[in-house]
Amino acid sequence: MGKKKQLKESEILIAIAIKGLQDKKGKNIVGIDLRELDNSVCDYFILCTGTSNTHVNALADSVSEEVRKSLNEKPWHFEGFGNAEWIILDYVTTVVHIFQEDARNFYNLDELWADAKIIKIEE
Repeated sequence: MGKKKQLKESEILIAIAIKGLQDKKGKNIVGIDLRELDNSVCDYFILCTGTSNTHVNALADSVSEEVRKSLNEKPWHFEGFGNAEWIILDYVTTVVHIFQEDARNFYNLDELWADAKIIKIEE
């Protein structure tokens, strides 16, 4: 697959994932562009906060459903649905992280990747 096609598909995936988060009232949505960093694990992170384990699960379900309906894709890997403090949906080029507030503050990915381009998304 060409680099331009992969970039376009990543951008579409990001937009769809963000829509899924916004539809379920995700808080503090941030996009992190990791493409310019050495040793990054993917091209993009999307971070979001939910207010409870029920809300975090609903946000993850919404993203999964939107991506499946629009792109016919499932996450390559996912984890965290058990306690729903931090759910990860890995779509290879883009990884969606959905946290409860305490977990987001503890792991602080926003600061860990502070040298990347960070984009605050409207809620």
